[in-house]
Amino acid sequence: MKFIKSLILTGVLSCTSYANAQAVNLDDLLKTIEQGQKAQTAENISREKAFIASQSEQVAKLKQVTQNRNNLLQQSSNLETQFEENEIKLGNLTGALNKRMGSLKELFGVLQQVAGDTKNKLATSNVSAQLPGRGVFMDELAQKMGASSKLASIEDIEKVWFELQREMTEQGKVKRFESQVIIAGGQKVQQEVVRVGAFNLISNGKYLEYNDATNTLAELTRQPTGRFLASAQAMQDAKSGFVDFTLDPTGGSILGLLVQAPGTEEQVHQGGTVGYVILAVGLIALLISLERFISLFIIGGKMRRQLKDTVARDDNPLGRVMKVKDQFPHVTYDTLELKLSEAILREMPKITRNLTLIKIISVVAPLLGLLGTVTGMINTFQAITLFGTGDPKLMAGGISQALVTTVLGLVVAIPTVFLYTILNTRSKGLLLTLQEQSAGIIAERSEAVEPNKEGA
Repeated sequence: MKFIKSLILTGVLSCTSYANAQAVNLDDLLKTIEQGQKAQTAENISREKAFIASQSEQVAKLKQVTQNRNNLLQQSSNLETQFEENEIKLGNLTGALNKRMGSLKELFGVLQQVAGDTKNKLATSNVSAQLPGRGVFMDELAQKMGASSKLASIEDIEKVWFELQREMTEQGKVKRFESQVIIAGGQKVQQEVVRVGAFNLISNGKYLEYNDATNTLAELTRQPTGRFLASAQAMQDAKSGFVDFTLDPTGGSILGLLVQAPGTEEQVHQGGTVGYVILAVGLIALLISLERFISLFIIGGKMRRQLKDTVARDDNPLGRVMKVKDQFPHVTYDTLELKLSEAILREMPKITRNLTLIKIISVVAPLLGLLGTVTGMINTFQAITLFGTGDPKLMAGGISQALVTTVLGLVVAIPTVFLYTILNTRSKGLLLTLQEQSAGIIAERSEAVEPNKEGA
């Protein structure tokens, strides 16, 4: 109804506009409106027919789509039924497969586990340096049996057994082969490599390490001490027979820890300033002791020669003491005793020179070591305060460095005590010889005076 009203209104407005333009009277205007109404009616009839025809077409399309939907629903129902039937069949077949496999399923499980373990073993084995690529098959077999649940073939089982047997066989052999080795400078050099079972690899008298990720051989950044390298060189040079060789049964783990341990020089440097002071003091004590040994040896030799000679000489303490008798031939034995004591006291500093300093060093060295230890422990506890106790290596390393100074102090003090004791004993022996000869001189003078008194 609204559409018809708007249509009439549109016609009236159109006619009015046209009438304003061309009509001059009401009759002409009426005719014009009548003609416009007829044209509009014809147009409306045409549009109505087109709409009815289009509605029939839409109804046909709706029927077709509805039919397609019904067909798809039927197909979905059929597929669902078929899926349920297949699931039941699959369950039955799986049960039958498990029943028929029996213990074979457990066998394949063990085979998968062995393949995985063997792959890790072969990857870290030194034998792989000579026979690379063995772990690839083991890895593929373990992944195939684990991810896709595929069964291993007889050839796969035999190959697993073969690789295990070859690994065990190669562990008892010493083999030589040519390979590229990364030397200390970072260069790759083609040279002979000696494989000692699955335990160690050596080349040019040095230990090597095998990197399974890059399949390369490289010299250890730090080599063990000389006796281990000597055994490695002996193994390298030997062509037959038996050779003493330092073997690492862990395949390199113990050797890696051994080379990480600090050497003697590194431990000395860990002592820091206090450690250097202790070593300097010890060196001073050693030099003084050496000088005293030489001096006392020379003095003792001259005194032994003087004992065999009746003529007093000035090149030794005993000769200088014996000259006192000749310098005072007429004094009483009491006065002579005092003169001889004075002469002995005059010789004593030359014989006992610097012995007190050696004794002081033997006492001060362990005290300096204790000072370094206390200082190092303070630094260790400060580090613990800052970083906590989560890293045991931090505490162990700090305590180890702190104890180095104590070791250095004892290393200096113990031999210094022995040196002082030996030198002190030697000097006392020389002084005792002087006192002994002095007592003999006094006795002779006393015996010479007594007869004169009796004659008087």
